[in-house]
Amino acid sequence: MAKEPVRILVTGAAGQIGYALVPMIARGVVLGADQPVILHMLDIAPAAEALNGVKMELVDAAFPLLKGVIATTDVVEACTGVNIAIMVGGFPRKEGMERKDVMSKNVSIYKSQASALEKHAAANCKVVVVANPANTNALILKEFAPSIPEKNITCLTRLDHNRALGQISERLNVQVCDVKNVIIWGNHSSTQYPDVSHATVKTPSGEKPVPALVADDAWLKGEFISTVQQRGAAIIKARKLSSALSAASSACDHIRDWVLGTPEGTWVSMGVYSDGSYNVPAGLIYSFPVTCRNGEWKIVQGLSIDEFSRKKLDLTAEELTEEKALAYSCLS
Repeated sequence: MAKEPVRILVTGAAGQIGYALVPMIARGVVLGADQPVILHMLDIAPAAEALNGVKMELVDAAFPLLKGVIATTDVVEACTGVNIAIMVGGFPRKEGMERKDVMSKNVSIYKSQASALEKHAAANCKVVVVANPANTNALILKEFAPSIPEKNITCLTRLDHNRALGQISERLNVQVCDVKNVIIWGNHSSTQYPDVSHATVKTPSGEKPVPALVADDAWLKGEFISTVQQRGAAIIKARKLSSALSAASSACDHIRDWVLGTPEGTWVSMGVYSDGSYNVPAGLIYSFPVTCRNGEWKIVQGLSIDEFSRKKLDLTAEELTEEKALAYSCLS
């Protein structure tokens, strides 16, 4: 029997990431080749014409799984009945802007979108925030959508996770699909901690730990970390535009694994609401290693944290605590 369509909201849908993301969703990359979808696309009024152009292209692509497209600048219409919300829209930092100014703009955006999701989204709607500052935008959304369970509000750190996989794959000259269990701890910012202490590579003689195969501690604790942390800036320098294709692809990975589950023995990184695991302050949206099953994520417990890692986990938590305070000061 044919499945009921799932309604997926993409905000900022006329932008670069949105343009890369919506065809992936329509093609079945997110929920599988047998799951019909209805796309809800939201953008701001000045982008209405461009948004309609994206809708025209979706119609022209004749995706068999795409059972409907709503393109709107009305937040209530966009949020009505959605099962999954991918929050790509946000206010980007512009030259000369203070962090507080950016935060203030995003607080007002996420406050209004949270209220609309709260009132109009389907029960058990799953939310992933992509727009920066992603962790803190997700926290604001949680604050203003109290009826959405906190476990259903996440932010995207899968892009950083995939970047870390890519760097190890290149360094060791192995297939990226053979590398697993890297971790991104903390904030989706340059304080994030890409950690390969527990990562492995599949080799003809079984799984081997990444640190032993790389055999270069200085690289793993230096250039590897800074490359992953600064990768977004490197792409802007090269393209003169920010990461769009990779961000869209990793958003698809994030939702697919969350809804359909992670493979046995594999974890992924997701920005989720901290419960105090690994001595991370509760009440932050922080990236942890998680496994997913039956549409629920669970933080991987019991991983050893050495002194080097502890400092890195604490540093990114401090930044998130500061961001939280800044965001809450914009509310007063």
